[in-house]
Amino acid sequence: MTAIPVTTSQDAARRRTSSFFRRYSTLLALAALFIGFSIFVDRFLTPTNLVNILQQISMLTIVGIGLTFCFAAKEIDLSVGFVAAFAGLVVTTLMSTYDVAVPLAIAAGVGVGLVIGLVNALLVTLIGIPSLIVTLAMGTIVGGINFMISGGRAIYGGIPATFTYLGQGRIGIIPVVSLIMLGLVLLSYIVMNHSFFGRYVYALGGNPKATQLSGIPVRRYRILALVLTSMFAATAGILLAARLGSGQPTAGANYLLDGLATVFIGMTMLRPGMATVLGTFFGALFIGIVNNGLNLVGLDSYVQDIFKGAILILAVSIVSRQTTLKLL
Repeated sequence: MTAIPVTTSQDAARRRTSSFFRRYSTLLALAALFIGFSIFVDRFLTPTNLVNILQQISMLTIVGIGLTFCFAAKEIDLSVGFVAAFAGLVVTTLMSTYDVAVPLAIAAGVGVGLVIGLVNALLVTLIGIPSLIVTLAMGTIVGGINFMISGGRAIYGGIPATFTYLGQGRIGIIPVVSLIMLGLVLLSYIVMNHSFFGRYVYALGGNPKATQLSGIPVRRYRILALVLTSMFAATAGILLAARLGSGQPTAGANYLLDGLATVFIGMTMLRPGMATVLGTFFGALFIGIVNNGLNLVGLDSYVQDIFKGAILILAVSIVSRQTTLKLL
């Protein structure tokens, strides 16, 4: 007779261990990185520096959350950096040149993101142009507008202290911008994990045809995902302008690649292969700790770029051996 293999407790333990490392390997790498910098880098593990890390990743995290919405729907937005800069220019121009009240100027900046996101979404869903192409072109257009309205110069002067407080103020030792970021992380987590919107967006990203056949309005949720991405980018740009105390035509230049990296690193943890809000937050924290630690070591920026690229490849390779990691 042929012996029938019996699953042993050791086999079950190996599977549990494999599943644990598949889900949490990047988080463990983040913890190891934090411990390593704490031990070997002076001034890293101080309250002031830890708060600085939280402040430094605030705008990046907000951009990353927006990208999480469109990644979950299997779309992509390459215009986020330009939209962030545009929103910052719009807000500072309205306040410094036209003496518009702070709440109205902020609403106009977020509205700019809404309009750009809606245009992107309609071109994608009604005409059928891939989001990669639409947002790449839109980013080029918005980048040109940024230089047109600013003349390539920073916009400053006449900006109220109530506005700059959003980027520079603190409640206790915690920066206001970090509290805003944490609030948006919490809100977005609830929306993506405990609402019909999040459920439908994940269903859309997983299997668009099955989602449509089940009666879910696929086009509506693709539009909402792209609009939210632009609105979050605009919000980050407004907060960056408040932090700098000025509008800069190139202020959001780094947000595209770093924002994509936060989502991509986040897709290697918790729910491997899926874009999640908490994953994106930890991805931003990963990048923030690397940047901060290497700055304290005194390495040049180009060396930091090499480290970040290597870490990104390593993080993805760990999970890609066990699960298929799809961007689009």
